[in-house]
Amino acid sequence: MNFNYAEIVKLILPETIVVITALAALLFDLAMMRGKTVHQRSSRLAALAGLGSVLAILCIWLTPSYGNLLNGMLVVDPLTQFVKQILLGLTIFTGIISIQTKFTPHVGEYFALLLLATVGMMFLVSSENLLMIFVALELISLSLYVMVAFKKESIQSAEAALKYFLFGGMSAAFTLFGLSLIYGLSGEIKLSAIAATIVGQGPDPLFLLALVMTLIGFGFKIAAAPFHLWAPDAYQGAPTPTASFIAAGSKVASFFILAKIVWIGFNGAGGSGAWHGFGSGWIPILATMATLSMVLGNLAAISQTSVKRLLAYSAIAHGGYALIAVITNHREAVSSLLYYVVTYAITVLGAFAVVTVVEHNTKGDKLSDFAGLSRRSPVLAGCMMIFMLSLAGIPPLAGFFGKFYVFADALRYGAKDLGLLWLVILAIGTSAISLYYYLQVLKQIYVAPSVDGGLKIDTAFPVQAAIVVLAGAVLLLGCLPNLLVGKLLAVLQRTGM
Repeated sequence: MNFNYAEIVKLILPETIVVITALAALLFDLAMMRGKTVHQRSSRLAALAGLGSVLAILCIWLTPSYGNLLNGMLVVDPLTQFVKQILLGLTIFTGIISIQTKFTPHVGEYFALLLLATVGMMFLVSSENLLMIFVALELISLSLYVMVAFKKESIQSAEAALKYFLFGGMSAAFTLFGLSLIYGLSGEIKLSAIAATIVGQGPDPLFLLALVMTLIGFGFKIAAAPFHLWAPDAYQGAPTPTASFIAAGSKVASFFILAKIVWIGFNGAGGSGAWHGFGSGWIPILATMATLSMVLGNLAAISQTSVKRLLAYSAIAHGGYALIAVITNHREAVSSLLYYVVTYAITVLGAFAVVTVVEHNTKGDKLSDFAGLSRRSPVLAGCMMIFMLSLAGIPPLAGFFGKFYVFADALRYGAKDLGLLWLVILAIGTSAISLYYYLQVLKQIYVAPSVDGGLKIDTAFPVQAAIVVLAGAVLLLGCLPNLLVGKLLAVLQRTGM
């Protein structure tokens, strides 16, 4: 096999820039900044990580390169390039949020792992090859395991990392076993080639086993019930910027590759998720996961007193809503899925940023720690209100239109005779339940009296600016959703979808 190495290097130039930035972060921290304070080192390395990410984005903009190399191992098209830019943007904001915290003296290692996790996500969304998908998943997972354990003085952080690692190892085993069965049955590792081998075949029990094993592994990655048990502990015990990156960047990459696997690789083996009309395939499996995620996530969030844990259960519920777009299994659902996960990622990143600031000032993330925030920091309180109401799906915020597009496409394309109506009704009902616990946060912010006499919140200017920008993006994409939807449709048209 002849390789055009120049073309390969050109296609992976954005990832190369991010890797070089990660190594530079380690070098600069070790050689030049050991005598600085943690805040100074965090600020400068966040700037370096942001610069590297911006250069990678400019590389994608200015030198667009597309190709399909090495049997689908590297598939670069306008859609994957767009998703990469989203991931890089989330990395920039995560780095800025990290300035506010002092959870570790190992600042260089933290930012290097953040950038390596980003590289893994970029390779993940750029592949249609089972082997490369698994390798990219493991690069992401190994980076995030360590990032969760970075708060060394916290037993809770160590416990969360251990649970995350154990559940992650188990999910990797399920994923690898399922993918190996798929390869054994089809003799292919490229998604489109796998789809060609299963078209027209009857329900093979071994293939159904492979399907179940693979979806169990990915169910862990997206924290979908009943494979969600790691998420609440990991979100609560991890350093808050790490939790925000897991909730935002990891969700975008994982849902994108899950949709690509089932829509391309398992095309023709979807089955049916219609009410009283379930047919064997991946659709009823994901429909069951979506149902459990929406119900368990929203009900469990009601009783939480930790805002980070509340956001973890909220993430489980939102995973269920996003799965509805995957279940729709129609080209029109691609834009709905991407709009939903992108706007959710922006919103939850902003919410965790506010939690980071409050936690830095009060040393806690309980609901009571947010009491009187509107009087201590009106700007943060206003931004948090936007984030909470968007997560609840209140118009005219981005979260409302995300759910609207997903539900509308599910009714229009999901199954014959409104077969997914039951799932949409359940989603609307659980969304109404979610409003209760989001309002509990806002009640503490705007109604409850301050426990510390109303001391002002200390916020680093870059962090506050990032929070305001994220809140503005949520508001803008809600009032003018076509700014993102139009871009998505244009990208999909250029990709040929």
